[in-house]
Amino acid sequence: MAYAIIKTGGKQYKVSVGDKLDVEKLAVAEGDVATFDEVLVAGEGSSISVGAPTVAGASVSAKVLKQHKADKATTFKFRKRKGFHKTRGHRQPLTLVQITAINA
Repeated sequence: MAYAIIKTGGKQYKVSVGDKLDVEKLAVAEGDVATFDEVLVAGEGSSISVGAPTVAGASVSAKVLKQHKADKATTFKFRKRKGFHKTRGHRQPLTLVQITAINA
């Protein structure tokens, strides 16, 4: 089974054709195709290409399924005996993509 390691949003993901994954928000509309050009490793079996830092001419295509937000992450600050407490929440914007092709 062919796989690739791509870099997007400051993170690295190991992907194969058909995988669905959440990545940092991409400026691509739902239903469109996103292309990841930063491919660090690509190949299958014993024919693996390792880039330095990226594999030349390799790309990964993915279909954008949904733009959504992650579950709420809550932070709570507290100082004992001071009557101080502060609660904050954050929902990270994400893009759900499905890998359609690995072009290595």
